[in-house]
Amino acid sequence: METIIAESGLTFDDLDLAPELLQAVHEAGYERPTPIQAEAIPVALKGRDIIGLAQTGTGKTAAFTLPILNQLLGGPRRVRALILTPTRELAAQVRESFRKYGVHTDLRAVEVFGGVALGPQEKALRLGVDIVIATPGRLIDHMERQNVVFDDLEILVLDEADRMLDMGFAPQINRIVREVPPYRQTLLFSATMPAEVEALARKYLRKPVVVQVGRRSQAAHTVTHAVYPVSRQRKTALLLELLTRDQVLDSVLVFARTKGGADRILRELHGAGISAAVMHGDRSQAERMQALADFKAGAINVLVATDIAQRGLDIAGISHVVNYDVPQEAEDYVHRIGRTGRAAATGDAFTFMSPDEIAMVRSIERLLGQPIPRISLVGYDFGSVGS
Repeated sequence: METIIAESGLTFDDLDLAPELLQAVHEAGYERPTPIQAEAIPVALKGRDIIGLAQTGTGKTAAFTLPILNQLLGGPRRVRALILTPTRELAAQVRESFRKYGVHTDLRAVEVFGGVALGPQEKALRLGVDIVIATPGRLIDHMERQNVVFDDLEILVLDEADRMLDMGFAPQINRIVREVPPYRQTLLFSATMPAEVEALARKYLRKPVVVQVGRRSQAAHTVTHAVYPVSRQRKTALLLELLTRDQVLDSVLVFARTKGGADRILRELHGAGISAAVMHGDRSQAERMQALADFKAGAINVLVATDIAQRGLDIAGISHVVNYDVPQEAEDYVHRIGRTGRAAATGDAFTFMSPDEIAMVRSIERLLGQPIPRISLVGYDFGSVGS
């Protein structure tokens, strides 16, 4: 496999994109592609299979959205591109990317995912689409009802492949891929490259070009990290202290380990008069989308979430990510903090570390290859903690 370490000195005008796509890119306010876009787009335009390795927040969605739109221009109205994503939220984000960059084309993209009625999705598919963005389970529902066929599929994208495998979607992916033409272009994007993802790539990609941004599992360099040693029973008080004393914490994503914990944090925030909402698996799709919309619009300042939000949420202007609970897997830290410092913006990641979480923080530091600074606040620190 050929490997490209992505670095960008180009502008979008250098990438041989169609004029209507360049117009949309410029209208969106972008002049220069991110490294993953600069390297992946030309390779994708040549029809090559790609393994794209990049941490979250590097612009990988546009790295496949733009070349897909470019290659489908002027073709027949049939399903010619399929993007598989692990979550409903990511499917919606990908659909938004196609809407933004395809605004001056007549290409139609539809997202299908669970948690909502089948009927409107069935109607949209039967009206004719060019691009389907789907979570695996709901897509199989539509395939079984013959609402969608892939006889003319040209491009398959496996987005957040590591996350899809983590969530147990391997059987569904295998079933879906059996139904698409073998002679197609396949683009696989992943933040990490464990053995399971390598096996998936060997199975479904042909002589892929590997486009890699930074070291695997590396956190975005635009994020500033800090660990707050704090007793577990004082974590909520510390969160309220930081939110009320520091006016720059105006768009904060708080990660909790459990759904019950997220709900409890939300109640405490509301009790303190802080505008907040929650996202987790027990909330309906409508509730989750409303919470996300309110957060994006600035109607609320704090969004409390479980790891359902660690992938795929592309929200401009998140100032801080707070790990209320330290993630149990070190690589999940990279995904969580990737919600801030996106697209070359800067951001802060605060991690609340209780005594039983010291070992997990040290595991994260080994993954990052560097210690994370400790910040001790009087009244909260549980004692001296070495790095």
